Formats: sequence, structure tokens, C-alpha cells
Amino acid sequence: MADVSAEAVAAARRELGIPEERIPRSVAIIMDGNGRWARQRGLPRTAGHEQGAKVVRKIVTEAARLGLEALWLYSFSIENWRRPKEEIAALMHLYADYFVSERPTIMDHNVRVRHLGRRQGLPQQVLDDMDETLELSRKNTGMYLCLALNYGSRTEIADAVRRIAQRAAAGELDPAELDEQILSAELDSAGVPDPDLVIRTSGELRLSNFLLWQVSYAEFYVTDAYWPDFDEEHFRNALHAYAARDRRFGGLKKS
Repeated sequence: MADVSAEAVAAARRELGIPEERIPRSVAIIMDGNGRWARQRGLPRTAGHEQGAKVVRKIVTEAARLGLEALWLYSFSIENWRRPKEEIAALMHLYADYFVSERPTIMDHNVRVRHLGRRQGLPQQVLDDMDETLELSRKNTGMYLCLALNYGSRTEIADAVRRIAQRAAAGELDPAELDEQILSAELDSAGVPDPDLVIRTSGELRLSNFLLWQVSYAEFYVTDAYWPDFDEEHFRNALHAYAARDRRFGGLKKS
């Protein structure tokens, strides 16, 4: 089993060279550029997805080693169903394989896996393998690994509002009591610290319907590196960039 003790985390953070108070608790990544990475090499898009899946293990391991409380990965959006059927089939096979092959890494690093997104539409094999991994990691106490699969933030918010409306219609909730905390508790991400930092690979400058509620005060870091080329050094560079930011949360800079 990997060493995830407090001593090991402290050592990893000293190596990182960032003051404790400036290390983000929670990091979200929009993993972009698999297809372009493959095209530049004259390979099919699926080769880019396969290489990108290998990078996930590296970053999950590094995030857990540094003692992050949560890592969010944007894997497959609701809009991605518009892609060619062959590519979607290959992706679903990769997801099913990931939920099985990465169980040792997940358990070795005490990671808690969460699914963000709708279950409807996902192949049964993906659901079965995902559910088994979710249950296996349920009692872990370390970093949350939130996998956004068949996810769209507007859909997540609309689904949460629908459930709240149903509670109000049933007399379980006074609409006048609705506040941010009640809405947050109905989201797929309930209980997980909101991202402090959002990383996007491939140089694109958009959120792509990812965590619109949760990243209200997150810092953004964009790298031109495609996801299959993203590694631990790129990840640490993003953390250093975050540490240099002045986060005011709508207030004024302290003199």
C-alpha cells in the first residue's frame, strides 16, 4: 500500500515548496486535447483517449500524495454524445476498464470515488463496474476523486432544483427557506469541497458547462499542453501559479 500517512503528505508538501496555506484543498481539471494530440501523430482519436487514461493515474496519485482533499476530472459531458458512435463506444470501453483496472491505485491511496452526472444513457457495463468501485472505496477516508461522466452543470443544477421543488410541493420544505446551502446539498457534489483551482489543458479558454455553481470563486490555470502530455510537473506548475494568486473573494486586498 502507498504511504498516505500525515508524515508522507507533509514530506511531499515540503518538496513541493509551497506554504501550507497556499496549497489548494480542491482542484478540478478539464482534460482536453486527446483528439488533437492523436491527430498530430497521425493516430486515431481513440489513441489519444487511451494515452489520456494513463495520465489520469499519474495525476490522481500525485494529488493524493500531496494530500489534496478533492480532485475533480471532467471525463465525458452530456454534449459528448454528439461524437461519432465508434469514438463513444471506445470511450465507454475505456471507462469500464478504468473502474476495474484502477481499483488497486484507488485503494492503495485511500481515495473516495464519486460520480457526477446522470446514470441514464451510460452502458450497463460501465454502471456495474463504476458501482462496484464506488462501493469498494466508500469507506475510504482520503481524497475525493470526483469523476464527471455523462455530466453537464446546467443539467445538474436543473435536476437539483427539480428535487427541491418536489420537496416543497410535498410540504417538506418552505420555499422561503431555500438558500445556497440547501441547493448545494442537492447537487451531485454535495459534501465535497468546492474547487479552489480549475486547470484546463490544450489552451482553450472556456468552462464547457463544468461545475458552474461550484467554481464561483475558483482560480483558473490554462496550459497549452494537451492532456496526454500533461504530467506531474505540469500539475505542480499549476499549483505554484495558484499559490502566487491574491484571492480576495470579492473583498479588498489586505495591506
